[in-house]
Amino acid sequence: MHLDLDAVRRTFLRSLLAGAVTLSGCGQNGGSSVGHSGSEAGPHDTAKSPRSTKGTIGLSVLTLTNPFFKEIAEKMSEEARKHGYGVLVVSGEFDVAKQHNQVKDFIVKKVVAIALTPCDSKAIGAAIQEANQSGIPVFTADIACLAPGAKVVSHIATDNYSGGKEAGIAMIEALGESGGKIAILDHKVVESCILRVQGFKEAIESHNRNRAAGRIQIVTELPGGGVKDQAFRVTEDLLQAHPDLAGIFAINDPSALGARAALEKTGKANQVKIVGFDGQPEGKQAIKDGKIHADPIQFPDRIGAETVRAIVRHFAGESVPPQLLIPTALYRRGDAERDPTLR
Repeated sequence: MHLDLDAVRRTFLRSLLAGAVTLSGCGQNGGSSVGHSGSEAGPHDTAKSPRSTKGTIGLSVLTLTNPFFKEIAEKMSEEARKHGYGVLVVSGEFDVAKQHNQVKDFIVKKVVAIALTPCDSKAIGAAIQEANQSGIPVFTADIACLAPGAKVVSHIATDNYSGGKEAGIAMIEALGESGGKIAILDHKVVESCILRVQGFKEAIESHNRNRAAGRIQIVTELPGGGVKDQAFRVTEDLLQAHPDLAGIFAINDPSALGARAALEKTGKANQVKIVGFDGQPEGKQAIKDGKIHADPIQFPDRIGAETVRAIVRHFAGESVPPQLLIPTALYRRGDAERDPTLR
């Protein structure tokens, strides 16, 4: 039978092209999609995902609207590429039900490992148990799981308890010998914030012990939600209930910045000292500008990198510690004035 060789070549080339389109559409190379906040990933960057990839790590963060979590995601993606893994990044946006669905999606996509910064430290347990049943190892970053029965290989985070103590030291410095009434803007659904408040309170209690004058009184704890707008509204109400307030401890920079905006609106910016927590660029700038007294700063780049290294060690059969804590550093105005990254 006569063969048209040109036709055969054309058919062969079309088949190759179709196969290439199918492979890139499935995203099997496991690149990252930082910034995507849905339950599926965006298009993979195959240029950054070598064919020799060892698989994809699924990462669901609390929110990508907070630069802290975005930096964790970016550093995880960068570190994972060095080890032949891709990272699929999605955002729970404070919604634990949404995050649970993202974990289900990771399981369907057969990721090799799951990393979470839980939207709710207790409610996330059911999602982690599903991953456990599927044989996918789970790691937590920054925020721990507090649900019994949920197995996490390792938790990599800031030493939030010690950081909370540093925040207490900063508040004692800010108020000086006069002391005064203070409030806490908390976020009790996540473990990291619980630890910050615990450490903060212990530092204040230690300061007050055996002291007759200059005591610091915590008059209330209110839910700031970890976001600017809620912290702003809560602080407005707080100032009406406690017009003689002297200080506010906010569990992160967005809360601190929201509180500061409320103080400026009510004309009490010079009366109330704010101590935040995080060390985001906007928070550091506020410290330099004298709007926030100080922050115990975190190192999200280290959290992201160490999370990936823990995953790599786990797959290599090495022993991985159940918890790895990264110390904070107290960042004051003098530090901000020497910081070359600020204007």
